[in-house]
Amino acid sequence: MNSKKYEMIFCIVNAGFAVEAMEAAKKAGAQGGTILRARGTANPEAEEFYNISIQPDKEILWIIVPKEIKDDVMHKLYQDAGLNSKSKGIAFSLPVTHAVGLHEDSEEAE
Repeated sequence: MNSKKYEMIFCIVNAGFAVEAMEAAKKAGAQGGTILRARGTANPEAEEFYNISIQPDKEILWIIVPKEIKDDVMHKLYQDAGLNSKSKGIAFSLPVTHAVGLHEDSEEAE
Protein backbone atom coordinates (compact mmCIF):
# COMPACT_ATOMS: atom_id res chain seq x y z
CA MET A 1 0.00 0.00 0.00
CA ASN A 2 1.33 3.45 -0.91
CA SER A 3 1.43 6.14 1.73
CA LYS A 4 1.73 9.84 0.91
CA LYS A 5 3.56 9.30 -2.39
CA TYR A 6 0.69 10.76 -4.40
CA GLU A 7 -1.47 13.86 -4.52
CA MET A 8 -5.02 14.16 -5.82
CA ILE A 9 -5.53 17.25 -7.93
CA PHE A 10 -9.07 18.52 -8.36
CA CYS A 11 -9.58 20.94 -11.22
CA ILE A 12 -13.01 22.53 -11.69
CA VAL A 13 -13.66 24.09 -15.10
CA ASN A 14 -16.61 25.36 -17.08
CA ALA A 15 -18.46 22.61 -18.96
CA GLY A 16 -16.79 21.69 -22.23
CA PHE A 17 -13.23 22.48 -21.13
CA ALA A 18 -12.20 19.37 -19.18
CA VAL A 19 -10.46 17.73 -22.14
CA GLU A 20 -8.36 20.87 -22.72
CA ALA A 21 -7.47 21.00 -19.02
CA MET A 22 -6.53 17.30 -19.06
CA GLU A 23 -4.26 17.88 -22.06
CA ALA A 24 -2.51 20.63 -20.10
CA ALA A 25 -2.04 18.28 -17.13
CA LYS A 26 -0.61 15.60 -19.43
CA LYS A 27 1.94 18.09 -20.81
CA ALA A 28 3.20 18.45 -17.23
CA GLY A 29 3.47 14.69 -16.67
CA ALA A 30 0.02 13.50 -15.55
CA GLN A 31 -0.95 10.14 -17.03
CA GLY A 32 -4.71 10.66 -17.07
CA GLY A 33 -7.69 11.44 -14.91
CA THR A 34 -11.39 11.14 -14.39
CA ILE A 35 -13.91 13.73 -15.59
CA LEU A 36 -17.10 14.27 -13.62
CA ARG A 37 -19.98 16.48 -14.65
CA ALA A 38 -21.12 18.90 -11.98
CA ARG A 39 -23.33 21.87 -11.34
CA GLY A 40 -21.98 24.84 -9.46
CA THR A 41 -23.76 27.33 -7.28
CA ALA A 42 -22.84 30.95 -7.03
CA ASN A 43 -23.61 33.70 -4.64
CA PRO A 44 -25.00 36.65 -6.64
CA GLU A 45 -22.93 39.01 -4.48
CA ALA A 46 -19.75 37.16 -5.46
CA GLU A 47 -20.58 37.52 -9.15
CA GLU A 48 -21.15 41.25 -8.65
CA PHE A 49 -18.04 41.73 -6.48
CA TYR A 50 -15.72 39.96 -8.95
CA ASN A 51 -17.61 41.39 -11.95
CA ILE A 52 -17.93 37.96 -13.54
CA SER A 53 -20.73 35.70 -14.66
CA ILE A 54 -20.51 32.22 -13.17
CA GLN A 55 -21.57 29.40 -15.48
CA PRO A 56 -23.43 26.78 -13.45
CA ASP A 57 -22.46 23.74 -15.58
CA LYS A 58 -19.02 22.48 -14.57
CA GLU A 59 -16.66 19.57 -15.09
CA ILE A 60 -14.31 18.32 -12.42
CA LEU A 61 -11.05 16.54 -13.16
CA TRP A 62 -9.69 14.09 -10.61
CA ILE A 63 -6.02 13.54 -11.31
CA ILE A 64 -3.73 11.41 -9.14
CA VAL A 65 -0.07 12.29 -9.64
CA PRO A 66 3.20 11.46 -7.93
CA LYS A 67 3.95 14.07 -5.29
CA GLU A 68 7.08 15.15 -7.18
CA ILE A 69 5.16 16.49 -10.19
CA LYS A 70 2.11 17.95 -8.43
CA ASP A 71 3.37 21.54 -8.54
CA ASP A 72 4.26 21.28 -12.25
CA VAL A 73 0.81 19.92 -13.11
CA MET A 74 -1.00 22.55 -11.07
CA HIS A 75 1.10 25.34 -12.59
CA LYS A 76 0.29 24.10 -16.12
CA LEU A 77 -3.42 23.89 -15.23
CA TYR A 78 -3.24 27.47 -13.96
CA GLN A 79 -1.55 28.63 -17.18
CA ASP A 80 -3.83 26.82 -19.63
CA ALA A 81 -7.14 26.49 -17.79
CA GLY A 82 -7.06 29.04 -14.98
CA LEU A 83 -9.38 31.92 -14.19
CA ASN A 84 -7.88 34.03 -16.99
CA SER A 85 -8.86 31.47 -19.63
CA LYS A 86 -12.24 30.52 -21.09
CA SER A 87 -12.18 27.47 -18.80
CA LYS A 88 -12.34 29.71 -15.72
CA GLY A 89 -10.75 26.86 -13.83
CA ILE A 90 -9.62 26.52 -10.26
CA ALA A 91 -7.45 23.72 -8.93
CA PHE A 92 -6.45 22.42 -5.55
CA SER A 93 -4.77 19.30 -4.25
CA LEU A 94 -5.00 16.97 -1.29
CA PRO A 95 -2.54 14.33 -0.15
CA VAL A 96 -3.43 10.72 -0.87
CA THR A 97 -2.81 8.97 2.42
CA HIS A 98 -3.47 5.44 1.17
CA ALA A 99 -3.85 4.03 -2.34
CA VAL A 100 -4.18 0.58 -3.84
CA GLY A 101 -4.43 -0.41 -7.47
CA LEU A 102 -1.97 2.11 -8.83
CA HIS A 103 0.63 1.01 -11.38
CA GLU A 104 3.31 0.93 -8.70
CA ASP A 105 1.24 -1.55 -6.66
CA SER A 106 0.97 -3.90 -9.65
CA GLU A 107 4.75 -3.97 -10.03
CA GLU A 108 5.27 -4.66 -6.31
CA ALA A 109 2.91 -7.66 -6.44
CA GLU A 110 4.94 -9.43 -9.14
